Amino acid sequence: MSATLYPTLPRHEPVAAPAARLALKTDDGTSRGLLDGAWWPRSRDLLSELPALTDVLDPLWGRITRIAVNPTHWPVIPGKVPVGGHIVKVGWFTPEIDPHKLLLLSYGTSRWDLLVIPPETGAESAARLMAAASGHDGPPLTASALIAAEESRHGVAAEQPLEPDEAWEYEGGASTVSTAVPQQAAPPGRPGRLISGT
Repeated sequence: MSATLYPTLPRHEPVAAPAARLALKTDDGTSRGLLDGAWWPRSRDLLSELPALTDVLDPLWGRITRIAVNPTHWPVIPGKVPVGGHIVKVGWFTPEIDPHKLLLLSYGTSRWDLLVIPPETGAESAARLMAAASGHDGPPLTASALIAAEESRHGVAAEQPLEPDEAWEYEGGASTVSTAVPQQAAPPGRPGRLISGT
């Protein structure tokens, strides 16, 4: 039997966290609607998902200092999350916040509302939801109403019970298939900015 000898140990390269999958409204001062864009997290683990989200949003919107969620779809809500050299405080509110929405506050008085697309949503449905939430003129729907409209219009439930292997994949386990929102502009009549990570 032969052995491979290294003069030094092989260098372990750290694995970078995947970029956040986002679609944001363009900031032209005339946008209407209840949402400022959409976020498609890869799992329901806020501790691992929020750093990538704030990495993208901090330079665009100013340092994100607080995030509020409805606990319906988040199994664990950490009180504080370390992100990019600072701490983001996370709170939860049951009746005040739509279960499919994330509320973000930046340093100062700015506030943004993002549709949270369930992690297990297929790429085509996620792309439609991102385009609708980041469209220039709306939609005039709540986050939950937008999810329900997608489910009824396309006959595909955005949230379906997952098999154990699928649940492992969506909760951060290894995947052999990479799914991402297609890297394309929003459909005509729905200008928005797509910020997508694979």
